[in-house]
Amino acid sequence: MKNLIKVERARKNITQGDLADTLQVSRQTIHSIETGKFVPSTVLALKMARYFGCKIEELFELEETD
Repeated sequence: MKNLIKVERARKNITQGDLADTLQVSRQTIHSIETGKFVPSTVLALKMARYFGCKIEELFELEETD
């Protein structure tokens, strides 16, 4: 699954740690999501979309291999 979390963080000029604190997860969780090593829960994905002011589909995209 591809995601645009890193891009959206850059637009808001926030660090992984800042986002992690806001969403009440670890910085490592954010890093793992950004690198595609971890797929967030539905609840966490919804929180991310709400934080960035977009739809989940704008943050996450299924790839052919998913």
